[in-house]
Order: sequence, then C-alpha cells, then structure tokens
Amino acid sequence: MVEEVREIIVVDDDSSMSQAIERLIVTSGWKARSFASAEDLMLWDQRAAIVFLILDIQLPGMSGLDLHQHLASFGIRPPVVFITGYDRPIFRQRAEQAGAVAYLTKPFSGQLLTDAIRRHLSAA
Repeated sequence: MVEEVREIIVVDDDSSMSQAIERLIVTSGWKARSFASAEDLMLWDQRAAIVFLILDIQLPGMSGLDLHQHLASFGIRPPVVFITGYDRPIFRQRAEQAGAVAYLTKPFSGQLLTDAIRRHLSAA
C-alpha cells in the first residue's frame, strides 16, 4: 500500500508567487506542492490528500473560486485561503460564502498566511 502524503496545495499562475509561498510553507515545517492552474490540480491523482488550499482567485481557465466549488462537489473540503492581486468586493463576498479562513490581497505578509494555516491545521 502506498502511503498518502498530506500536503498544503498552492494554485497560482504566477510562478514566482507560488514558489515563494511554497518555500514559506516548507520552511514553516509543512509539506507543499504548487500548481499553475486549476486544471493542473484536477489532473493530480492525490487530491484527497489535500489538507489546506491556497488559491489565487484569478487563474487562466477555471478561477480559484470555481475550483474550490468543484473540489467540494467531490467531497474535498479542506480549509482555504484565497489570494488575489485584484481585490474586488464580489471576490471577497464569494470567498466568505465559500468559508475561506482568510482572504489576502497581494502582496501580503507571510506571517498572515502562516498564522491562518497554523490556526486551522492545529484545530484539525
């Protein structure tokens, strides 16, 4: 039997941003994996191992908000932080309705992100 590795997933089409977030997560002691699009994540066969999501709202193809809803339709409902470089009231509203643990506007403090992760992973 193959052991399932539980990871924090980052989906952001900005490779420098996703790499920075992934480094922050790993240096904070967690496992991380990043994807450039919602579609790339949907092709990953370990989606059920996701313990936490960090989703850019505006992605090519399916948005981060739509990806979250799509995963939920398959019973995959990890805590989620939405990030965006284009803050809009409708984005905030949809993120809140989706149950986001945080909504961060780029650029954001790494401490805000790790605090949100820590709060929700320690409660799990």
